[in-house]
Amino acid sequence: MLAPADRATATAHRRDTGFPKIGGNLANQNYSGLRDLHRGNVERLRAAWVNDIEGGLMAGNSQSTAVAVDGVLYIESALGNVTAVDGRTGAVRWKYPQTRGAVTRRGVAVGAGRVCTCANDNWLIALDQRTGQVVRERQHNGYGNLEKVAVTYHDGMLYCGTNDGPRGAALAFDAGTGDLVWHFWGTPGPGEFGNDTWEGDSWQTGGATPWMHCAIDPDLRLVYWTFGNARGARSSQDGSERGGQNLFANSIVAMDLKTGAYRWHFQSIHHDIWDMDNVMAPVLLDARVHGRTRKLVVYGSKTGMYYILDRADGSAPLGIDELPVPQEPRQKTWPTQPFPRQGGWTELTPVRQPLGTEIPGLPHRAVPNYRIGSLYTPHWDEPILTIPGHGGGADWNHQSYSHSTRLVYTGFGYVAAAHSLTEPSNGLRPPGEYMTGGVVAVDPGTNRVRWKRNMPYSLAHGNSILTTASDLLFIGQPDGNLLCLDARDGRELWRWQTGAAVSSSPISYEIDGEQYIAVYAGGTSIPYGDSATRGDHLWAFRLASRPGRDARAGESRLSPDAGQPRSCCGCPCGHSDALGPPEVRIAAGRPAGARPELTSSVWPRG
Repeated sequence: MLAPADRATATAHRRDTGFPKIGGNLANQNYSGLRDLHRGNVERLRAAWVNDIEGGLMAGNSQSTAVAVDGVLYIESALGNVTAVDGRTGAVRWKYPQTRGAVTRRGVAVGAGRVCTCANDNWLIALDQRTGQVVRERQHNGYGNLEKVAVTYHDGMLYCGTNDGPRGAALAFDAGTGDLVWHFWGTPGPGEFGNDTWEGDSWQTGGATPWMHCAIDPDLRLVYWTFGNARGARSSQDGSERGGQNLFANSIVAMDLKTGAYRWHFQSIHHDIWDMDNVMAPVLLDARVHGRTRKLVVYGSKTGMYYILDRADGSAPLGIDELPVPQEPRQKTWPTQPFPRQGGWTELTPVRQPLGTEIPGLPHRAVPNYRIGSLYTPHWDEPILTIPGHGGGADWNHQSYSHSTRLVYTGFGYVAAAHSLTEPSNGLRPPGEYMTGGVVAVDPGTNRVRWKRNMPYSLAHGNSILTTASDLLFIGQPDGNLLCLDARDGRELWRWQTGAAVSSSPISYEIDGEQYIAVYAGGTSIPYGDSATRGDHLWAFRLASRPGRDARAGESRLSPDAGQPRSCCGCPCGHSDALGPPEVRIAAGRPAGARPELTSSVWPRG
């Protein structure tokens, strides 16, 4: 018998063949119950269409993931514009241009006939789902920056976090009116629970913004929000003026769904001075722990560890111990930090490995001439190199929980950081460091690694994972390749070059009985800067018919070499026409391989 969270998700997959929200469902499981695409035919996966939604834009930061509802994809570009695209043909249904300047966004909410997004200066905007016309705009000042975070819709309410400010709150709105229903501060004020964990008035600039989307358990009537790192008057590396644990920085908090009332919390890093947010969107699932089915929330993490908690009360059924860590009195460091008893899934100390002794070398090798420390080694005026780093571990990519394998998956990065108070930023990334990463699969019932695959790129910044009922795993890389791995063991099965860095989640949906995979390839600056190619390519893939067979109704007959990427326009862009002419000629594919040199031209203009 399925437990409530799994039963609700399974029902949703039978009823809805789309991908209706960021994270796939309210539990953020990033999983599709579709199974027509599988290990036996994935090699025939080819481009159905690609839409350059901004006409060939090759700049900015694209961090949004598409959602698919009733055969229509809704995506936000690097400018923050919202575009509705037909999921079968790739044709644009409508487009909403931001009127208050470009804004980095991470996903819309779709519900009750509305598409909801945010804009600069704390505007919450509701669009008509059918036409894209503005239905309502409401400004909500005084709670932090309501701009970047993906919006979540549930039961007549909208849930959205705030980002990148001295103080921020988790917010819940009435979806019908746009009115603010409740808020929950990341740094509690006087008289609020947790305020005494901040020295003096340091809570006023303590940061702790909830800059990722929440998870929701309707049965328990709880919403789960993760809060970012603590800040200070000078930088997030300086704890000298904010003594205490600093709640709710680096914490997951469970709140009442309708009122925002505090229920429980767990803090993964006390008095953070390393910018180790641990703010990944939490994943809800049910698993057997010590022979008993438990309602769990998987939380984490830049630290390279999963903190697995009972989502009803915040307890740790697998054990988390407070262990002593090195101290720096000037930083007012906390004497202990929590460690899961099972350990983590990345190395926690850099190793010295002289260049040239081994190629390519260990992924957690230390850059020469830096003092090395383990995770939670404090700093002052001398840079100390630690790993996985504030840009490593698992950062703001979406995790996935497969109902088939019963494993949790995440991409991660090795991005060693050198922290000290000699720099005003969040920490140095020394020249010459690797910045690689990998994919890991963890059994949530034991918190043990089932398999781990090192990869050539950091996969911690939006490089999210989709798993399917047929045990496929999709993830995009900063080099533009979309990969399909075997979810059982990490073996690569397929790849496709999208033409721009991927910093979003692949999704899956079904139209007229045919399964599609879609991904937005746009790219972002973290952690590779301008070397990550930018774009505005919304791709959709489906199975090519076998050579010599008729294509589906409305398509041309495929040629004998169908399914083999080939040049279609004579230009050096590397486009291919693997499926033959679809109904609307927006289709363009690029074969797997090295990242191509993109031009400003758009082909074709469908």
